[in-house]
Amino acid sequence: MELKWRKSTRSDSNGGACVEVADLRDGVAVRDSKDKSGPTLAFDAQGWRAFIGSLKTN
Repeated sequence: MELKWRKSTRSDSNGGACVEVADLRDGVAVRDSKDKSGPTLAFDAQGWRAFIGSLKTN
């Protein structure tokens, strides 16, 4: 399965310091946009919601 990575349209406004996300069958993959061949994180749907929720509260 080839992933289709995307990043925020606002990523250029912060010097390119951003992450890219790709939909998985049962969750989301995340990687550093400046290191496309580097490591990725994978979240299931519940884990992704918890991760995003923690970002919104901090």
